[in-house]
Amino acid sequence: MGTEVLDLPEVETISEEATQVDLPWNVILYNDDFHGFDEVILQVQKATGVSLERAAEITLEAHLKGRAVCFTGPLERCEHVAVILRQIELTAEIERAV
Repeated sequence: MGTEVLDLPEVETISEEATQVDLPWNVILYNDDFHGFDEVILQVQKATGVSLERAAEITLEAHLKGRAVCFTGPLERCEHVAVILRQIELTAEIERAV
């Protein structure tokens, strides 16, 4: 009888970069003096898929506070949302959710 070698399952290591991508991210919408409320509300709704009422709340918060979180999710989806907001030259950035 010889020695039997067992195949052990591979252990997947997760890099720091991979975990950062998987963490939730926020898309921040900034207030500006160039767009009307209706235009911003419709673009927020288009970008995020939220209701018209929720898009209006986000727009009002950005107007009153200077900025508002308009979407939270995985980095790739946040990048997509930001691109749509920027289509009409809204100011939006992505930051890690706390």
